[in-house]
Amino acid sequence: MSEIKYDWTKEEIKAIYDKPFMELIYEAATVHRENHNPNEVQVSSLISIKTGGCSEDCGYCPQAARYHTDIDKNDLMSLEEVTQMAENAKAGGASRVCLGAAWRNVKNDTDFDNVLEMVKGVNSMNMEVCCTLGMLSQDQARRLKEAGIYAYNHNLDSSEEFYKEIISTRGYDDRLRTIEHAQNEGIHVCSGGIIGMGESDDDRVGMLYTLSRLNPHPSSVPINGLVPVPGTPLEEQKPVSIWEMVRMIATARIVMPRAQVRLSAGRTYMTQEGQAMCFMAGANSIFAGDKLLTTPNPEYNEDMELFDLLNITPKKAYVDGAQPQTKESYKEVRETEQAKWSRPEHKIEANELKKAEAKEVRKVTRVDSLN
Repeated sequence: MSEIKYDWTKEEIKAIYDKPFMELIYEAATVHRENHNPNEVQVSSLISIKTGGCSEDCGYCPQAARYHTDIDKNDLMSLEEVTQMAENAKAGGASRVCLGAAWRNVKNDTDFDNVLEMVKGVNSMNMEVCCTLGMLSQDQARRLKEAGIYAYNHNLDSSEEFYKEIISTRGYDDRLRTIEHAQNEGIHVCSGGIIGMGESDDDRVGMLYTLSRLNPHPSSVPINGLVPVPGTPLEEQKPVSIWEMVRMIATARIVMPRAQVRLSAGRTYMTQEGQAMCFMAGANSIFAGDKLLTTPNPEYNEDMELFDLLNITPKKAYVDGAQPQTKESYKEVRETEQAKWSRPEHKIEANELKKAEAKEVRKVTRVDSLN
């Protein structure tokens, strides 16, 4: 097993990134085989549980309310809809479901309560549950953990230096703070970024540098190729080449040897040969299904055909961590508490408590006045 290193420098990572292509792939493939089964790939499915209307200005995102795109917007899905889609994903070979909502940050409201129920429901299907909901407070991370979440996705997108060129409504530190909140609760972190937004090679290295210094490293590192969407500020960007994707995946594999490096958005531009080269370079996770939130993606049957061709087996759930235990339903908790305090004896207790508190206040006030 490769040594886990948390003190990478940008210069060290850049030296890896700049290696001759064949040498880079060979080293990455060697590291991959030391730490993972090279013939096993984890399959995730991404469900957009709430689409569009986001208040942020991420230059790549068609879900931002300020951009005029042709996406189909929808309010938060029902538990029944999400459960059915998760069942379909499981039947297609997925072992993880990621629930994505176009929010800037999570709010403590009924929508969040409903998301917690979705998390609990998918967890009960013996699937890993991941969420990407925007910024989280520490308490919200705790509630997600209690509901049975396995991982939380919060991408850095790019380097700290380039970040402000594509987003102004949320700071880089805000993203790192949400990651910290998830890690504090023992939630696996899924965090990576996007290449092809106009960033430099140094920016790509800078993103990996920040991720590599997290302790622990993210358990999943998605590498996305930008999918330019008409109506967004980045609509004129050209898709990145397969050579750039492989170089980025290989570098991530060497720097974070035990993470799942996920081949994410942009696979529709890749040939089967290109995807096979990504797997050789250390990618061992994909998003499957016909959409990634709002952008096209290969369908399950296409991926399974490729897996058969390459003799790849879908990875089972909970190989890298135990299934989270859930607390009782938050709706049940609220209903139980409401029923409890509506009983006559508890109304009496509450009234007596209020009288006692008022008596103490009068006593303190009287003493203060005498002094």
